[in-house]
Amino acid sequence: MEEYDLSKVHHANLSILKEIDRICRKYRIKYLLDAGTLLGAVRHKGFIPWDDDADVAFTRSNYEAFVKVVRRELPETMELLEPKDLRGGKAFYDFTPRILYKNSKTHEDTKEMEYYEGKLNHLWVDLFIIDELPEKKAASTWTLLLHTVIYGLAMGHRYRLDFSKYSLTNKICVGMLALLGKLIPMNVIGKLQHMAAVKDRKGKSRLRYYSNYQPDYLYVTLQKEWCEETVDLEFEDTKLMAPKGWHEVLTWVYGDYKKLPPKDMQHPTHSSTEIQIFDQ
Repeated sequence: MEEYDLSKVHHANLSILKEIDRICRKYRIKYLLDAGTLLGAVRHKGFIPWDDDADVAFTRSNYEAFVKVVRRELPETMELLEPKDLRGGKAFYDFTPRILYKNSKTHEDTKEMEYYEGKLNHLWVDLFIIDELPEKKAASTWTLLLHTVIYGLAMGHRYRLDFSKYSLTNKICVGMLALLGKLIPMNVIGKLQHMAAVKDRKGKSRLRYYSNYQPDYLYVTLQKEWCEETVDLEFEDTKLMAPKGWHEVLTWVYGDYKKLPPKDMQHPTHSSTEIQIFDQ
């Protein structure tokens, strides 16, 4: 396994998290530590020692409020990257907005990084969006299926498709959707994704889901009361917002979240080469 200077990585990611926190508190916007970052806050009082990324989530209304102010508030070392910003809205990586740490480099210079204009060659904090999910089984299944199909169409606008992780059946499905997606402009697919995410925003359901997750993570569903309110949790040298139902969220996603994974799984998972930080 390659050696990573994760102390510098954590310092950079913490800088982004602190900026998100500062902006949100200034404008009374709620955000939520999410995934491994939430797990780290609870289990390690900071970053998971071997984790090399960070994640936060917003309910839809809070994300919309955040996007209105974030660009004018971020320092020059950081940048909001939305999916529509890739190659003028003509390319696709995924549907996840990010706050980039521009003074960093996470991959070797490849044709893929060049295709995305270097915008994916940085450390970042993922911004996940939580939307309402219908409680009725048929309606919720349809919503998640719709997201999966739209994601498949969008993959037609990726630099390349990696079929190695798919079964034969999924290879055929993904290949056909991507082929069809090439015929549909990416900005149209983006609008379809947004429409699918907000179409059930009626305030009647107690279920929530992450509408901009990749399809294999769409199974994660939350209860409204877990994520509507926040609490402050200790995180490194500061305190950051977390879902009030952090225990329920972590239990749903990880099971016995206090148990450490095996040693051979305690390694960074998001970078292909040594991460470089230029201003530390």
